[in-house]
Amino acid sequence: MKLSVVIPAHDEAGSIGETVEAVTALLEAQHIDHEVIVVDDASSDGTGGLMRALAATNPRIRYERSPLPPGFGHAIRHGLNCFSGDAVAIMMADASDSPEDLVAYYRVLEAGYDCAFGTRFGGGGARRVHGYPLTKLLANRLVNWSIRGLFRHGYNDTTNAFKAYRREVIESVMPLLSNHFNLTVELPLKAVVRGHSYSILPISWHNREHGVSKLRLEEMGSRYLFIVLYVFLEHHLSKGDYRRPGANVKRLRPQPMNALATESDAERSADR
Repeated sequence: MKLSVVIPAHDEAGSIGETVEAVTALLEAQHIDHEVIVVDDASSDGTGGLMRALAATNPRIRYERSPLPPGFGHAIRHGLNCFSGDAVAIMMADASDSPEDLVAYYRVLEAGYDCAFGTRFGGGGARRVHGYPLTKLLANRLVNWSIRGLFRHGYNDTTNAFKAYRREVIESVMPLLSNHFNLTVELPLKAVVRGHSYSILPISWHNREHGVSKLRLEEMGSRYLFIVLYVFLEHHLSKGDYRRPGANVKRLRPQPMNALATESDAERSADR
């Protein structure tokens, strides 16, 4: 199974090289077939030149300048339109996500799950979160608890961008609507309500050491709410029109990868 890693980057010259080199080194060491796609989201700080140079030294690294308007969601959407793997993971460019957790995601998909979702706040994950700004942490917990209450999917970190999906999941959630960070909510919620299996596992997170965060909470509230309500209404009013074929058929499922592994309901199948 080939894994594509999509990394959106806007003015990340201080960390993108470290991020890409750490990811490719570990995937090579684990003998995982892969490509790493860095999608340049209108950078003006040298990110593009750095990534062109890295791509010239390693054929598994691809540099893409996004042709879409600026925006985190637009950059990811471009990456999802051009990846070539059997599965795709989305990682942040600021080295906040762990390559070791990426390998764990790959093993979950390899075991038969459709999606691998990480939580920074459970099963030891909370003890491995370093440098999370208090205001953003409180907002994060409030939003994620609200989403968990609405969808009852057993997952407490929906807004985290770092997740992995099989190709057929990406195909089934198209078209994507989000242009900004609300894409991090649209992707997993659509996957859940459309009947794809998922495993949840604890991951770590480290605050960036270079550059500044592009997420602005004051700009995202209404956008998050729009996407959450959009998928919620689809779930309850569409009569299953968008659920994947066979989602209601009971089948054998692989054993959980860890104590947090779950599925959205007893009917979800993880075998293909």
